[in-house]
Amino acid sequence: MDVASDRSAIVASSWSLDPVLGWTVVAALTVFVLLYRFSTSGHDRWRTANVPHDRPMPLFGNTFRMFTGLEYPVDFFDRVYKRFAGEKVCGLYQMTTPFLMVRDPELISRITVRDFGHFTDHGLDTDPEINVLASSLFFLNGHRWKNMRQKLSPGFTTGRLKDAHDRIVECVNRLTVTIDQQMSASGGEGIELKKLSAEFSTNVIATCAFGLQLDDTSEFRKYSDKLSELSLQQQLSQMLIMLCPKLVKFFKLKQFPEDTTQFYRAVFTDLIRYRHENNVVGNDVAQTLMQARKELVLDVSDSTEKAKFTEMDIISNAILLFVAGSETVSVTICFLLYELALNKDVQDKVREEIIKVIKKNGGQLSYNCFTDLHYLNMVLEEVSRLYSITLSLFREVTEDYKVPGSSLVIRKGQKIIIPTYSIHHDPKYYPDPFKFDPERFSEEEKSKRPNGTYLPFGDGPRLCLGKRLAELEMKLVLSIILQKFEVMPCEKTEIPLQVKAMAGLFSPKNGLWLCFKPIVVYND
Repeated sequence: MDVASDRSAIVASSWSLDPVLGWTVVAALTVFVLLYRFSTSGHDRWRTANVPHDRPMPLFGNTFRMFTGLEYPVDFFDRVYKRFAGEKVCGLYQMTTPFLMVRDPELISRITVRDFGHFTDHGLDTDPEINVLASSLFFLNGHRWKNMRQKLSPGFTTGRLKDAHDRIVECVNRLTVTIDQQMSASGGEGIELKKLSAEFSTNVIATCAFGLQLDDTSEFRKYSDKLSELSLQQQLSQMLIMLCPKLVKFFKLKQFPEDTTQFYRAVFTDLIRYRHENNVVGNDVAQTLMQARKELVLDVSDSTEKAKFTEMDIISNAILLFVAGSETVSVTICFLLYELALNKDVQDKVREEIIKVIKKNGGQLSYNCFTDLHYLNMVLEEVSRLYSITLSLFREVTEDYKVPGSSLVIRKGQKIIIPTYSIHHDPKYYPDPFKFDPERFSEEEKSKRPNGTYLPFGDGPRLCLGKRLAELEMKLVLSIILQKFEVMPCEKTEIPLQVKAMAGLFSPKNGLWLCFKPIVVYND
């Protein structure tokens, strides 16, 4: 008998002696094969499509470092962006899900604006049972998104913004009083701005958008902070969303802390009920939500159409508008004042322009002043680029799309990422990209850059709905504070400033300390 026959005899003998062991081996091999196939499913997408990409790992794809917390998502996407410099598109795998990264500004502009009909959805699938924001504009898709967007847009018209102007001014004036008081208490050594800015922005959105009079913002701030601080359960939920979204729905793993969800749900449920029962009508965002509720939930005669929207859809959008409206403004104000403190020449130029325009307007800081504050707007745009308000944009292809000038066809259902932060820091479009330089946004310099290279609020039909309100708040803050204070760094000011990128938004990692010196005006 030869060696091969001997081995076969031994295996057969072992199997006959211990069939349990044999079946265990078969079962283990089967499970291994199934797990391997699952962990590599979809990993041939970019090879077969001839799209440049790095070879993925089983299960993790290209996101091992991000999955294990060794790098922020923005750093991962930036690494991929730089890895494929010169390419219009490249591929990556977020766990087992293939993403197409779009690097080319022309194609980005087509996706967000010109050919938007093929890319209407964000493609961030979630469920109202596990995410209180699932029914908000950010997550809504298709006709549901379009209908809700049309109903909420009137809340941000020029007329509504003009009406909010004076109320924002009142909030800014209270902020300057607090700054003055805290500076006096510190003996002129400086104050921490991050908390003050958060309280201010919360007050503005509560007062101007929802008609809420907050004597104390601490409870709102507590729950707002909890939304951006990822608990262990939230981290697990996010990882499972990348790996197998169905498991998240099956186990009903909440994406936000339950007490936070209950708090905001109660606040806005009570607000809507109060306005409805007392027939309160206001010229604000809350009134727009009330009208949307009336048209989409209460007055729909067709039962099929009525089933598309519920009370919770209105509440979900109220929560989104409140939280997003306060957080983005809060952190951007911090970065604005930080850069002005470190760049006195820019600060002086902004102040000079503000004083000149107000004088021209009869000594009043009216809404119409902002059309003439060109340099102030350049400063705001540069800060929004440098500390990108939106770190990434996501889309999902809703109709097959052939990339112009290419053989590549992006199939329906494909997920797309536009790396906003990386584009904003690409020296090809912004030389010396980490330098604060408002001159980048002069009309001459802007005309040199292609569309699709400046996207802090997105672009096209899915442009951030609250963009104009946020900009009004920030311009009023600078216009009033710079008339009353000279902003300077202090001993506790971090240079360079350390930032963190959690919940898709930059913020100062260790707070932000600045000094505010009152400007004394001598009258003749």
